[in-house]
Amino acid sequence: MSGKAVNPISRAAKKTSFAMASKTSSSPKVLVAGTTILLTVLSCFLFFPCLNTSSRTTRLIVHRGMGFRTILYQLHSNGSITRTWPTLLTASIIPKLRNIKPGRYVIPPGMSNFGLLYYLHTQRQDEVRVTLPEGVDLRKVARILSRNLDIDSTAFMATVSNRKMLAKHGIIMAENAEGYLLPGTYNFAWASTPDEAAEFLIGRFRHFYTNRLQNLAAQQGMNETALLTLASIVEAETPIDAEKSLIASIYLNRLKKNIRLQADPTVQYALGGAARRLYYKDLAADSPYNTYRHNGLPPGPICNPGTASILAVLYPAQTRFLYFVATGNGGHYFAESLTEHNANIKKYKIAKRDMLHESE
Repeated sequence: MSGKAVNPISRAAKKTSFAMASKTSSSPKVLVAGTTILLTVLSCFLFFPCLNTSSRTTRLIVHRGMGFRTILYQLHSNGSITRTWPTLLTASIIPKLRNIKPGRYVIPPGMSNFGLLYYLHTQRQDEVRVTLPEGVDLRKVARILSRNLDIDSTAFMATVSNRKMLAKHGIIMAENAEGYLLPGTYNFAWASTPDEAAEFLIGRFRHFYTNRLQNLAAQQGMNETALLTLASIVEAETPIDAEKSLIASIYLNRLKKNIRLQADPTVQYALGGAARRLYYKDLAADSPYNTYRHNGLPPGPICNPGTASILAVLYPAQTRFLYFVATGNGGHYFAESLTEHNANIKKYKIAKRDMLHESE
């Protein structure tokens, strides 16, 4: 026979080489297929709706200082998620989603693991509309804010008495921010801090108290503390805006004549506690705020006056009145002399007696 002899070693080498080439060429395909499967599983895990989340609307409250794991437990306990580990794993893959601001959240149904965390991470803080009536003092402001916002009333009281905070806003001559928290209706972020709430309210006063008003106060010989102190007394005396400038004129007239103000609200402030009817023994209370015992203005404001009361002090009525007493029907009688004032007191007593008879 003719022909070349076949080398068995060469044939084996070729077979081995072919097998290796086939293996090498198939490796990228296996890698691509494996990667595709992994990405598909990961995408479903991250983005598939209702995989781990509720099919109904749920609610979540995040307080300041709550850690991410605590938030996860809250989500689990309120039914927002079925298990905590998928959401925790999602946050491990995308760590930025761990950053969830304090606030109240209404969580839509049917979210994915990623969608839930992204929603909580990006959602704006909800706002609460809060009304602070004219004439409320610091403690009442603290209680109102505490009822409506995620603020502790004790922490708020500490903030408005903090020396650094007061100095930051130019409140130098006062022990606290009484008088500087301008009443009104405002939108607050529910998760506002005590500092943020206090600074916002003081800022509203600073915005209102323009250079023109400051110059008016200076022309009357009043500094900021004196202005707010007298305005707070006017505020406490009457809710009727039309009377405020008349009452302001009475106290200014008494100050000029060095007559004690004898303002009942200052005694009430000195006594503390809830407002109540005052008795003659109360007028002897030993306090610098008792204007029945001390001449001039008390050391500081007794409440937070509204803009109408502040303007009433800056633009008082031009009168010679020195006295006023309630009419018994919501308003006041005004008098220049003590004789006239005593006659007004009799009219007040008659009105009160008639009202008592009508109610029987």
